[in-house]
Amino acid sequence: MKSFSESYKEAGVDITAGYKAVELMKKHVARTMTAGATDVIGGFGGLFSLDLTGYKAPVLVSGTDGVGTKLRIAFLLDKHDTVGIDCVAMCVNDVICCGAKPLFFLDYIACGKNYPEKIAEIVAGVAEGCVQSGSALIGGETAEMPGFYPVDEYDLAGFSVGIVDKSKVIDKTQIKEGDVLIALPSSGVHSNGFSLVRKVFDVEHADLSEKPEILGGKTLGETLLTPTRIYVKPMLELFNNVKVKGVSHITGGGFYENIPRSIPAGFGAMIKESDVKVLPIFRLIEQRGGIDRRDMFNTFNMGVGMTATVEAKDVNKAISILRDQGVEAYALGEIVKSENGVTIC
Repeated sequence: MKSFSESYKEAGVDITAGYKAVELMKKHVARTMTAGATDVIGGFGGLFSLDLTGYKAPVLVSGTDGVGTKLRIAFLLDKHDTVGIDCVAMCVNDVICCGAKPLFFLDYIACGKNYPEKIAEIVAGVAEGCVQSGSALIGGETAEMPGFYPVDEYDLAGFSVGIVDKSKVIDKTQIKEGDVLIALPSSGVHSNGFSLVRKVFDVEHADLSEKPEILGGKTLGETLLTPTRIYVKPMLELFNNVKVKGVSHITGGGFYENIPRSIPAGFGAMIKESDVKVLPIFRLIEQRGGIDRRDMFNTFNMGVGMTATVEAKDVNKAISILRDQGVEAYALGEIVKSENGVTIC
């Protein structure tokens, strides 16, 4: 006999909608299965068989994050198949900063009303992010919370676990003066700074189908909703071929907050503003909002989603490897003796 509660349904929670959502998402989850994952969806825990072959001192690395108020753009456009990529990206891009290979991912969706097709659309994006990062989607939770969220809204968060041998954990203490930062371009705003973005464009009343000339024919809405780039596979290739001393995921806080996290005390990063390949969307945000340039670099990624610090002799090799992986990397700045963290001149 299938589970069903008329009283619970009258309170706003339809158990059967949850069952339907699970059935609809199974085909998406199946795309993410890796060697260690099971194909059992709907149990109480996600299972993953850990293969420790080749690891002398394995270290698990975890990361958790959500999509944030970028979700508001998805609501306004009624487009829900890309925010899952953002959710995965925000987690796995953090994990890769430690040198770890992501293994598996779990998601959490809280909604005002469980529309199975919409939930499956969200999970399709999560699955795509998992495929891009080589992660297995081994479980998750969908919580229907009537009266807490509006019926057409939801929140989305996730959790990633990766593995790295202790000897290969990225060690920023090896960084020295003269080392070089390599920039890995972003796909756009990614998933940070959207409280300011929403204010600048007044998105609740804006025409998101507008095509500002600076965006080269793309609409404002699709540009803002562009999913966060996932750097896992290119970075793993880089780790296998070049000694990487530091990695920064450029998220909320921009250059000034994130780059110093990958640099040891007593050193800083000297970056020429003219060397930063700023994406058009950031020029538009700056113009429309009348935002100070320093605030821009202290809020957004400005076109640089990740940085990797290598020795000067390895710069060309690192850039070549990343470009072979489809990432148009370039030299961004250098390490100097400084207590200022980041200097943009």
